Amino acid sequence: MIGYVTLGSNDIEKAGAFYDALLAEVGGKRIMTNERMIMFGNGPGKPMVAVCTPYDEEEATVGNGTMVALSMDSQDDVEKLYAKAIELGAADEGAPDFRMPTFFGGYFRDLDGNKLVAFCMG
Repeated sequence: MIGYVTLGSNDIEKAGAFYDALLAEVGGKRIMTNERMIMFGNGPGKPMVAVCTPYDEEEATVGNGTMVALSMDSQDDVEKLYAKAIELGAADEGAPDFRMPTFFGGYFRDLDGNKLVAFCMG
């Protein structure tokens, strides 16, 4: 159902480098770039993540209650992606663990403060 999500950034080059390294862990790579946006994906027709400077040219801010969930295949994959995010300078928002009996997730904030979770079900 989700085609793509965008995350605002005030430093597109720094955000691009962060997501280049982070999303490479799950097969993601840059698929489209212009002066204000970098789009990442891992295959045709699959959901994508983009970082961009806001179209209205105002400062990018973090949406309270907004979060991007990155689906992983296993708990090990969740732990690896979470660890990579922290290694790249992300802020911890909750180490990988079960939040519900069938939901395993690790939460972090990227370099611009956007909240993400790497998760798997089961």
